Amino acid sequence: MGEPPDGPEGMTMQKPSWVIEKERARRDGTRQTLWLFGLHAVRDALLNPRRKKLRLVVTKNALDKLGDAAAVAGIAPEVTDPRSFAVPIDEGSVHQGAALEVRPLDWGALADVVIGGDTGAPLVVCLDRVTDPHNVGAILRSAEVFGARAVIAPARHSAPETGALAKTASGALERQPYLRVTNLADTMTDLKGMGFVLLGLDAAAETPIAAALAELGTRPVGLVLGAEGPGLRDRTRETCDRLVSVAAAGEFGSLNVSNAAAVALYAAATRR
Repeated sequence: MGEPPDGPEGMTMQKPSWVIEKERARRDGTRQTLWLFGLHAVRDALLNPRRKKLRLVVTKNALDKLGDAAAVAGIAPEVTDPRSFAVPIDEGSVHQGAALEVRPLDWGALADVVIGGDTGAPLVVCLDRVTDPHNVGAILRSAEVFGARAVIAPARHSAPETGALAKTASGALERQPYLRVTNLADTMTDLKGMGFVLLGLDAAAETPIAAALAELGTRPVGLVLGAEGPGLRDRTRETCDRLVSVAAAGEFGSLNVSNAAAVALYAAATRR
């Protein structure tokens, strides 16, 4: 007898897209190296002395734009035909003729990253199971613009360093510390021990974020955001010092996580 059909009427059952994305993220998170792509992301990585560069694959047109950065990085480019751009990135990725194999960044210990310096009151962002690389990339850009010391996420159930994240971050991945920790709630407790006040964003919270920040003055602040839909997990919520909301003028009273992070970062960075 032959093998039973995979699905109704012999049709092959396909995995839902969210399952495929989760499996891809898990594979990416365990890789020892990653491929960055796109002119902006590759240039910023080439110019980052912290970044360990392994291979640079470019078309001739891309090399014309990146040759100076490659020279600074001291890496010999591999020039390839745009029709046979054979690097292991997802089909359809907008690579602009440039890809760079690198090792993940190591930003060092949490306390060394978030404490010290003379750039104003320390500010960090904690992400609870935010897995979409485009959201995390956008949050990294906002965090850099508004002076956050770090973006912190759990090592599991978060967006790993990938080419897609780096491209969305538009260079911020090279400059904005992105720390992936073993246990987010434990790290939040450590932040509280360093003097941070943790504000969890919750659309149902009664206290506007501006009011909470006004009471804190120049104390160090951690902004805690959860995934769209599920929001903050119970332990994450319980570890926050206070739940706050972003005030909305209309009936549609919610923002996606990257927009909410940008608003919250602006409010925290401009407090008096």
